[in-house]
Amino acid sequence: WFPLESNPEALNRYAARLGWNAAAAGYSFVDVYSTEPWALDMIGGPVAAVIFLYNITPPQEEHRRKEAAAPPARAWHMLQRIGNACGTIAVLHALANAPPGLRAVSIRPGSWLDRFYAAAEGRDAASRADLLEADGAIAELHESATRDEGCGTERGSVGDRWSTHFIAFAQAEGRLVELDGRKGGAVDHGETSEMNLLRDACGAVRKFMERDPDEVQFTILALAPTD
Repeated sequence: WFPLESNPEALNRYAARLGWNAAAAGYSFVDVYSTEPWALDMIGGPVAAVIFLYNITPPQEEHRRKEAAAPPARAWHMLQRIGNACGTIAVLHALANAPPGLRAVSIRPGSWLDRFYAAAEGRDAASRADLLEADGAIAELHESATRDEGCGTERGSVGDRWSTHFIAFAQAEGRLVELDGRKGGAVDHGETSEMNLLRDACGAVRKFMERDPDEVQFTILALAPTD
């Protein structure tokens, strides 16, 4: 697959094609310009999920290997086995772990999201990956999102190697969880709440930045009320 762009306008159109009705509860993806308080204060709340794009570098990979020994947190999680599918996986993680009431009004009945989440119910992370890999519709939907008119960068070629990676953060059972298809399960980052999710997720993001202080390729998106 071609990679998605970290672009809220394009991502919102993609989510709509998947079956997310942003108008139902007024929740869409928006840019978070910094982890500093002034930037977080610009975002409406409560935030339902956070999507984070970072560059895969040796310090990040070393931390991932150390983290693998920790028991997984309880949350909806799936594996990524399709190259460059991390943007789609992050969207699926963000929407699946959003508050149940928000999901109930925002996922259109009969849509691709509705059908996929129903089929994935009760399955483990690996079998959810099986479902995605067997679904030709999502491959076409992802492909169309990479050609979105709002994208500001060229797609490149299929054979290009990309080092950026999308993950999501959400609140599950009062815990801040990191959701990454390259990891065997959700990662517990401590206590949080719906009202504190953005602040606490940005605290976890800062740890990524501190592990690689010379790296500048980071973007943050929040699934937040925009009405």
